[in-house]
Amino acid sequence: MTELHLWLRHEPRTTERRTPVVPSDARRLVESGVTLTVEESPQRIFPIEEYEAVGVRVAPADSWVSAPPDAVILGLKELPDEPAGLTHRHIFFGHAYKGQPGASDLLRRFGAGGGALLDLEYLVDDDGRRLAAFGFWAGYLGAALAVLQHRGRLTAPLVPTSKEELDKTLQPAAGEAEFTALVIGALGRSGRGARVAFSTAGVRPTCWDLPETQNLDRPALLAHDVLVNCVLATTPVPPFLREPDLDDPTRRLRTVCDVTCDVGSPLNVLPVYDRTTEWGDPVRELHARPPLDLIAIDNLPSLLPRESSTDFSAALLPQLLDFGTGGAWRRSLDLFRTKSRELKIAVAEGELGHV
Repeated sequence: MTELHLWLRHEPRTTERRTPVVPSDARRLVESGVTLTVEESPQRIFPIEEYEAVGVRVAPADSWVSAPPDAVILGLKELPDEPAGLTHRHIFFGHAYKGQPGASDLLRRFGAGGGALLDLEYLVDDDGRRLAAFGFWAGYLGAALAVLQHRGRLTAPLVPTSKEELDKTLQPAAGEAEFTALVIGALGRSGRGARVAFSTAGVRPTCWDLPETQNLDRPALLAHDVLVNCVLATTPVPPFLREPDLDDPTRRLRTVCDVTCDVGSPLNVLPVYDRTTEWGDPVRELHARPPLDLIAIDNLPSLLPRESSTDFSAALLPQLLDFGTGGAWRRSLDLFRTKSRELKIAVAEGELGHV
């Protein structure tokens, strides 16, 4: 591994309690010769003292802006709006390559500062499979919240918990009515998590994946009580749920959880809503008669921050130890450069206005 200074930043989103590197894996990095700086954070599930104990450097929250130029800034979710120019290499989930809201602005900030985005979503192996993901826990929590909402037991605001405590709330109560559930994308990481959560709740879901979505049986979809979408489309596909479906008087579907939360993207498979929901108000009524409730929270795994961080960190650690030499990082950087060039071309042709 080449010499690496990794800077673990504080997450500005107040509901983000996860971390991409847990203290035990921070120890491995330090022992392998990585210089690791960890910012203080009032909400991170692991206290700063646990990082200090394994030999990291400690810095104030949000001080990454003045980090040494060669430091690689590591995080999970969105950056604050400032500075306007990003000078460092950043590792996080950028959501900037599929035309999502704010995508072009983020790429412009990197262009202005000369930095680079190494997007965790596109850190993949030779076959295109993601090397580190929160998918299982996103699916697990998506299904869990859908169960609680459908059973009338979901309370707000949502608060982080443990899997043990969450599983207790999923147990069906005596005499509670049964319901039907559908998981789309059932064979992926998120789909597997959703299936496990449904099983814990005493529900045997219908499982659809690629074959079923290629020839969608829409009446069958609408005949389920609960839908959990775990599909993140990478090419255009017919939407699973359309506006006319909401008015269908025969629709049995009452609760939808969109784990993917691809709102704003032209590849969104559930183009029936225009904004995500939040921890403080996790459910949105999409339709009154017949009723349909939506859950669309884009950081679901942060509700189980310890479990999800531990799993993610274990998967990311080998990649960090291979930083600078591994093909996955090169592919991620190449994709950033390609998308940045496309943005410049679009601006030059007048498609996106002035930089």
